[in-house]
Amino acid sequence: MKTKNKLLTLLILSASAAAATAVLNKCIKLSATSKNLLADTKAQCYKWRFGNIHYTKTGTGKPLLLIHDLAAHASGYEWNQMINLLKDHYTVYAIDLLGCGRSEKPDLTYTNYLYVQMISDFIKSEIGHRTNVIASGASSALAVMACNNAPELFDQLMLINPDSLLTCSQIPNKHGKFYKFILDLPVIGTLLYHIATSKKAIREEFTKDYFSNPYSVKASLIDAYYESAHLGDSPKSLYASVKCNYTKCNIANALKKINNSIYIVGGRDIENIEDMILEYQRYNPAIESSYLSHSKHLPQLENPSELLHTIQMFFV
Repeated sequence: MKTKNKLLTLLILSASAAAATAVLNKCIKLSATSKNLLADTKAQCYKWRFGNIHYTKTGTGKPLLLIHDLAAHASGYEWNQMINLLKDHYTVYAIDLLGCGRSEKPDLTYTNYLYVQMISDFIKSEIGHRTNVIASGASSALAVMACNNAPELFDQLMLINPDSLLTCSQIPNKHGKFYKFILDLPVIGTLLYHIATSKKAIREEFTKDYFSNPYSVKASLIDAYYESAHLGDSPKSLYASVKCNYTKCNIANALKKINNSIYIVGGRDIENIEDMILEYQRYNPAIESSYLSHSKHLPQLENPSELLHTIQMFFV
């Protein structure tokens, strides 16, 4: 009898804890998205087969596609400052990748191949011409693979602080698959995601990794990224796929084959950035490169004027 009572008490406590956690998760999501900072009345929608893709289009001239960093809780918001600087020279397209920002966030496992198809389909459907592409961070590998897969859609590629080739080639291991299983759980997985994407965690990423000058990180920027990380049906699904290496792909062979012009921009204050760029150039000696002073991972936000000068120099 005592054992039954203990089990019943344990069951009630467990159910109560799960219910309380679910309510907490709901409150965090509502609070994070309450400011509606990423609303954009001029935004357009590309109805892709796996979900609607949010993008903006502005300016005149040759098409230029901007692809935000896949691994930074980001969206096309990453390019807001650059769009204003570029729109007088190019027709600028800035997309929110599936699972990011204002695009749909379906509950699925996101892979490199999924994004390769998405980028190619977007260029064919919405741009309709060979286009120059600027990709940031982890999305650089997506642009390289998409260009290798359909070179007729691409003109020149600029990669801003791409992942090292070793990082790109990682695959899901047993620990990664188990962690993804935990993150996919509806209550505890969502709570872990909310902890990983708290304002404090995002602020630490910006001050330690993304910006060279931590004092230039504005509260409004953190708020926008915080909102972006909590919009949509299942924002944790992409986070789980990225963290557990489902979006990675070995791009070494693609780099060897590509005949398109490639230019790599590195933040001067990133550790070992010179070695990383040399690694790319060993596989494709035609790759050009330069460094941006006083910059780390996101010069498009920290040092847009110097980045603009580099863009204009390359996309002549």
